[in-house]
Amino acid sequence: MQYDVIVIGSGPGGYVAAIRCAQLGLKTAIVEKYNTLGGTCLNVGCIPSKALLDSSEHYHNAAHAFKTHGINLENLSIDFGQMVKRKKEVVDANTSGISYLMKKNKIDTHFGVGSFKDKNTITVKKADGTETEITGKNVIIATGSKPSALPFLKIDKKRIITSTEALNLTEVPKHLVLIGGGVIGLELGSVYARLGAKVSVIEFMDGIIPTMDKALGRELQKVLTKLGMEFYLGHKVTGATVTGDEVTVTFDTPRGEKKELKGDYCLVAVGRVAYTDGLGLDKIGITVEERGRKITVNDHLETSVKGVYAIGDVIKGAMLAHKAEDEGTLVAEQIAGQKPHIDYNLIPGVVYTWPEVAAVGQTEEQLKAAGVKYKTGSFPFKASGRARASGDLDGFVKVLADAATDEILGVHMIGPRAADMIAEAVVAMEYRASAEDISRMSHAHPTYTEAMREACLAATENRAIHI
Repeated sequence: MQYDVIVIGSGPGGYVAAIRCAQLGLKTAIVEKYNTLGGTCLNVGCIPSKALLDSSEHYHNAAHAFKTHGINLENLSIDFGQMVKRKKEVVDANTSGISYLMKKNKIDTHFGVGSFKDKNTITVKKADGTETEITGKNVIIATGSKPSALPFLKIDKKRIITSTEALNLTEVPKHLVLIGGGVIGLELGSVYARLGAKVSVIEFMDGIIPTMDKALGRELQKVLTKLGMEFYLGHKVTGATVTGDEVTVTFDTPRGEKKELKGDYCLVAVGRVAYTDGLGLDKIGITVEERGRKITVNDHLETSVKGVYAIGDVIKGAMLAHKAEDEGTLVAEQIAGQKPHIDYNLIPGVVYTWPEVAAVGQTEEQLKAAGVKYKTGSFPFKASGRARASGDLDGFVKVLADAATDEILGVHMIGPRAADMIAEAVVAMEYRASAEDISRMSHAHPTYTEAMREACLAATENRAIHI
């Protein structure tokens, strides 16, 4: 079977690349090692975690917020089995949708482990052990990533678990010890904290979500502390052992003191590593970085082998589904002879706790390090009429603008629906808007997005109206 493009991996990067290739008239095939399409994101990542986040938030509001709205409930309880069942139904609907899109766009789907025989030939080893070969003029590697581990800590997938197992627990933990204060760990930690678990976070850095603007981490920690989560920042994990149904996690304090925490589950969420095992890259002369196993590509996302591209988590940059989607589109259009581009500075990052956290552009720390003169404007949600009506008073929007030109350089927000609101900032920065440009645009009242306008007003000669 001869194709114009073969895509290895059917996550957001892979299936979007395949669809765009097909739209551009290229005969396309997609290879997927598992028996469902969608990759980590749809099966054991973005989608199932958001399903549990929403379910747990509904329960938490019913238990703690409904009374203030005049809604009284009695004998409130959790049917955790139903929560997990609903999560599976959401996943199944999404993966079925991807299968439909493959058929709609006449993309051939090959289930099995794909590996290079040569740069144009992919061997697909099926679950029953049989093999087929397909050939393509171009190949796109979109195999994603898997959870990272600590070399001294064995993950048994029962009591010491990764995010994959955390999404498939059959009970709410009594005490979840969370190693890592990044996005994945905090999202899942907040799920179980809302459902009544004690959650303890051990983070090596001096703040949570350390890659984002420091102000966001500080505010999120305050909110999660109110939820009952506890934090051990600047602490170094040294080991974890399992005895029966109990996990003991040992760690060092910043002063070198030895401490331990005991829980019934330990979630290791220390990042993700590129999944490049078994691809046979050595057969075509592609080497991966020792740290992170990432594939090196040029500005066109082409590897050192002509006609072989790589996108998403297997190459440099943030491991984000929407980054992979944009890269998949870019490669497809380049193969078709177009001239697409991506501005990596304008790819937003989001944390789906509640309140949500979202950001795009430069952080205040990055601007200081680069010696850029900037001004800042901030607006708290407690001053927002819409947020007061819904009871979502935590958080703020912070806008960073160039001191001389007023061009928006970064937007950082934590608050209700921040994951959706960040799109306004992305559009503004894509068109190089100034803070004044946004402040002079009409925003519907009352809405959460008025906080974006107010922050821009604050950055423009300190003109915020409602603070």
